[in-house]
Amino acid sequence: MRAVLISGSPSATSKSRALLERARERLRDAGWDTVLIDLSTLPADALLGRGASDGVTRALTAVQQARLVIAASPVYRATYSGLLKVFFDLLPQDGLAGKIAVPILTGGSPAHLLALDHGFRPLFTSVGATVVAAGVYGSDAQFKNGPDATLLASVDQAIDAALTLSNHT
Repeated sequence: MRAVLISGSPSATSKSRALLERARERLRDAGWDTVLIDLSTLPADALLGRGASDGVTRALTAVQQARLVIAASPVYRATYSGLLKVFFDLLPQDGLAGKIAVPILTGGSPAHLLALDHGFRPLFTSVGATVVAAGVYGSDAQFKNGPDATLLASVDQAIDAALTLSNHT
């Protein structure tokens, strides 16, 4: 089975990327093949649909071939990053139909927690994904020396839920 992990952060060393890497470890431990898509490395013109790029084509193909789609982003202006928005805009209307999705967000404070349910979950469902019941939200206070144990457990639980769903759908 294959899972695709999408990093919507403009930084390769972001908090959301750290949680995405934890999800990747959990999936690999469960025997899944994983593909990491770092949107910040893809050409902007292709992400905006103004040109073609082998990298963007490969990323879209990887999403289509995956059973699980895990996406992580920092919160900007009360929602996920623009990088994720433009990438998801390239998917067809039912581009995630039959796929299980896990949303992961990070923000400066718990005040942005609702972005998970008011923005990110609808993004996944708008392209047909089945989203796990509990997404993951991490705030700056949970990253003293990397993600704290409670936050890592939250990632593990979300991935476990996705694996369970993948076996039953």
